[in-house]
Formats: sequence, structure tokens, C-alpha cells
Amino acid sequence: MVHDQDLVSIQEVRSKVDKAWAAWQDYKKFSQEQVDAIVEAVAAAGRANARELARMAVEETGMGTVEDKVAKNLLNADLLPRSIRGMKTVGILREIPEKKIVEIGVPVGVIAAILPTTNPTSTAIYKTIISLKAGNAIVMSPHPRAKNCTCHTAQLLSDAATKAGAPADLVQCIGAATLDGTNALMKHPKTALILSTGGAGIVKAAYSSGKPAFGVGPGNVPILIDSRADVPDAVQKVVVGKSFDYGTVCSSEQTVVAERSIRDQVLAELKNSNAYILSTAERAAIEKVLFVRGVTVNPDCVGQSPKKIAQMAGITIPAEARILVAEIEGVGKEHPLSAEKLSPVLAVLFVPDFQAAVAACDAILHFGGLGHTCVIHSKDDSRVREYGLKMNAFRILVNTPAPQGSVGITTALQPSMTLGCGAMAGNSTSDNVGPRHLMNIKRIAYVVRTPEEAFPDSPPAPAPQPALKAATIDRSTVVNAVEKYLAQRGIAVQAPPAAATPRTPAAAPPRATISDVVDRFLARKHTAAPAAAPSCGCTGGGAPCATKPKPSAEPPEEKPLPPAPPVNIVDFVCESDVRQAITQSKKIFIGPKTIVTPAARELAAPGEILILAQR
Repeated sequence: MVHDQDLVSIQEVRSKVDKAWAAWQDYKKFSQEQVDAIVEAVAAAGRANARELARMAVEETGMGTVEDKVAKNLLNADLLPRSIRGMKTVGILREIPEKKIVEIGVPVGVIAAILPTTNPTSTAIYKTIISLKAGNAIVMSPHPRAKNCTCHTAQLLSDAATKAGAPADLVQCIGAATLDGTNALMKHPKTALILSTGGAGIVKAAYSSGKPAFGVGPGNVPILIDSRADVPDAVQKVVVGKSFDYGTVCSSEQTVVAERSIRDQVLAELKNSNAYILSTAERAAIEKVLFVRGVTVNPDCVGQSPKKIAQMAGITIPAEARILVAEIEGVGKEHPLSAEKLSPVLAVLFVPDFQAAVAACDAILHFGGLGHTCVIHSKDDSRVREYGLKMNAFRILVNTPAPQGSVGITTALQPSMTLGCGAMAGNSTSDNVGPRHLMNIKRIAYVVRTPEEAFPDSPPAPAPQPALKAATIDRSTVVNAVEKYLAQRGIAVQAPPAAATPRTPAAAPPRATISDVVDRFLARKHTAAPAAAPSCGCTGGGAPCATKPKPSAEPPEEKPLPPAPPVNIVDFVCESDVRQAITQSKKIFIGPKTIVTPAARELAAPGEILILAQR
């Protein structure tokens, strides 16, 4: 019977996620003591089967060496559980009395674990232990070329957990894993978080799934051998790191950078450490077989022995050769060997001085290893610090083989098989991922201060000011003051027309008298102008005053104003002119022939910007 493998895989994913989620409903209620007992039992099973699982991984994938894979298995079944022993992950984690805060560990649920072909069994042990330690269930999706050894590892760990009291089905593995099945696992509604290890494609898929994810980028690791280093020791450690499991660890050494002043010494020490130095022609042959489509590593070369890669390139090397070494002249696409190689092939680049070496190492990181790992071998701590400050990597290793230092074997870093590369590489963390990344923290926070105590230095609110009483403005005083002001500036003002003479419309805008201006001013102030007191002393009331002289038939003679200095009377006013005058608090003097646009007249009216003046 023919089956659609993708449909089979998707159905298996659905079934096993449901089982893991149901088991987690019980497991999330476990105490810290119960969780720790299960983790210890799982770790013990990993240690007991470390060699068998290493052998199965090499046989199925054809990558790496049994001894080095045993070391990887023990890293995660021995060193990892020892490093997290005593770590609180469930229930009350800690209390902070001075802050009145209580922190509580909360598991996230079902972890979707995507596993690689390069480290299939060690990564399975690692991800199972940190998931269970954080109080979660786990469903693993193995690489199709490593599904047997991965699922066998998962079954051993699951049996150990169940015997220690864990709910059945807490640890699951997809036996018919396909790409569609893996995508279904990452997007399943009951999947809480994704822990992805693999190529750039699967890591991108994890971050695009819509679920929280921890995925890591590639590692193109540069190694700076300082002229002030113990060169023999540095070279020996480089060879140890590069030959470890035939370069399958993402933090393996990729390119050594050193000053030209120590070139001969570095090359001599490489030969003493059983590194085979390629000629120019041999380097070209290795490049042809090692890369496809630019600087993409040929899958047939990943994790293979130096001898096999040399044979593929038509090169004969000594049987004792541990790595292949090629001298290159620069970094970038024109120099393919400056990229990540996932094999026991090492590039070497010599530069004029220390500053050039630092720059070259950073260029290597930008060429496919941003945020991951770099190494410096030096006895000068000032140079170590300078290197660390300038490198765009989150693991700056000193005087150690790169793989062993990055995963926490030779350093005090968190033992881990998932090495975060930070935001610069599109990762959600720059840490070595551990149990604390797979849990949430709930906080109980008691009141410790009032809002007023929280802001002791805030300025006090201004006191309310009493309302001002409306003042009575004497109309005649305002008129006299305005006339005096305009006279001082040489502005001629038209006298008010006689009451009996109607105002005749003209083409020019009507001239406002001082009385008109004052009346409008008083109206804006909402203050009625009181009538002027009669000079005779009577109170009025409508009756004719006997002592008041009768008005003369002739209007009183108007006193001439002093000659006015010339003013700038404009010929044309537009809206922008008025706006500029308003901004600058100025008036615009116009004459009878001045052209004023309707928009300008409308805008100027409220502020009395336009002043009709005599030439």
C-alpha cells in the first residue's frame, strides 16, 4: 500500500502532541523535588547509553567519530545536569523581602524540538533534560537521515522518566518525520515553544511559525593567534578543536588569523600537530569538492574525515593527518574557504599587525557567523579585552579550543547545544540556551509605597489665582492716548464724520476713526464705555440742561496735527503678507489705491492689521 509520507507524518504529529499535552497536564503540577528526580533519572540513562548512542549516530549519518560523539553525549548527560542541579524552576523560585516580591516558576507546555543530523543523539539528550527541568513536555522531530538513532534515544529517555514517576508520553519522537510534518509540529495549537537546531531554512521556519522560538544561526568562527600568545599551545588547541567530531559542531574553528611576523612559526606548529598544509593547486581542488552554489557546503563533505575529503579532491595525504589547512589571501566570496566548512578543513590568513587581525576576524563573522563565536589566543589581557569589545560575537573564547569552550566543557558557560547569536543574527537570545529559557516567571508584588511617595521630587501644583475684577475703562482717556500715540508716529487720522452726513461708499476701504477703534476695543473687553460727565455738573436724565450752552451751528475748528514723517504705504497686500505681519506683531499701512486681496482683508480684520494712512 502506498502512503503519502507527509500526511502520515502530520497525523503522527497531531497524535503525539496531543499525548504529550495530556501528560503535561499532570506533570505541570509536580513539585521541584519530583521534577529533579525525573531529570536525574533521564540523565543517568543518557550516561549509561552514551557509547551505544554515539555508535548508532555515526553508523546512521556517516558523520563524525564515535569517541567525540561519546563526549558530546556526556556533555549533556553528565556536565549539563550537574550544572543545573539545585536550580529552581517550578513553584516558588525566590522571595525578595526588601522589594516584597515573590517569583514563581511557570512551565510553558509542550516544547517542539527540531534536531540536526550532525549531533542527533547529544542534542536529543540536551533538549529533553532542559525541557523536563523547566516542567515541560517535549516532542522531537529528528532529521530524516538520523531518525533511528534520535528516536531510539528519545525512547530510552522516556522509559527512564516514566520509571522515575513521570506521566507516560511526556517525551515523544516523530518516527516518520518530514518537512511538512515538522512544520505541522511547529504550528500545532498545543505547541507552546520551539527549540530549533539545524540549517538556516528550518531556523527561519521556526521564527516564522507564529510561536515563541529559540533558533540559532551558523557559526563561521575566526581564531586570532596573537603574536604575544604561546604559539605552540595555541596551534595545538586549534587542531584539537577543528578535528573534534570532524568539524560538525557549529562553533568549530574555521579561519585562523595571525600576524605575518609569526607566519613561519604558525605553519611549523601546524605541521607538528599533524595538520596537512595544502598547496595552491590542492587548495583549488578542495574548494571544488567542498562547496556547491557559491559557499554552500557540499552535504557529502559534512563531518567527513580529512582522508575522505582529500580522496574526493584527488589528493593523497598522510594517514596521520588530522585536519587540512589552506592559506588564503582574504575574506569573502572571492575566498570561499573563509566561510563555514562543517568539516576538518581550516583556513589560515596572515595580516600585517594586530589591528588588521582584529578587522579580519570581524569580517569573517560578518561573512556567515554574525553573533556566534570567536576565539583569541594571547597572554596580553589588554588585547583580549580590546578583541572582545570589537567582535560582533556573543562568545569570546580565550586560550581554548572553540567547540569545547563554546558548549561549556572547558569554560564556565552554560553547557548547551543551542548557542544563541542575538538580534544581530535574527535570534531571540544571545545566551547558551538552558532550562530558564523554557519557562516563564510569575511575580507576586506587594505594595511598598504610595503614588505620592513614588514621585517625591515632583513640583507642587500651582495655587489657584483669584479671578481679576473687570476694570472700568474711561473712553475719552483711551481716545486721547491712541491719538497721541499715532501722532508721535506721524500717522494722520481722519476725524469722525458729522452725524448728519451719511458715509458714501467708495472703492477704497472706509477709514476707521479713533472713536471706531476705541469702541471696538471696548467691545472686545466686554466693558461698556461710561458716558462723559456733563461739564455743568448735572446728572442728565433726558431733560435739557439750562446751563449747558447750545451747540453752535458751525463745527469746532479742528486743530491741525504736527507734520507726520513718511510711512511705508504698500501697493499690494496678499494673505501671506498679513500672516507675516501677524507673526511679527506689525501693522501694514495701506493707501486709497492699495490693492488688498479678499483673503488678506478677511484675515487682517480681527487684528486690525491694515492701517489706512495718508501719503
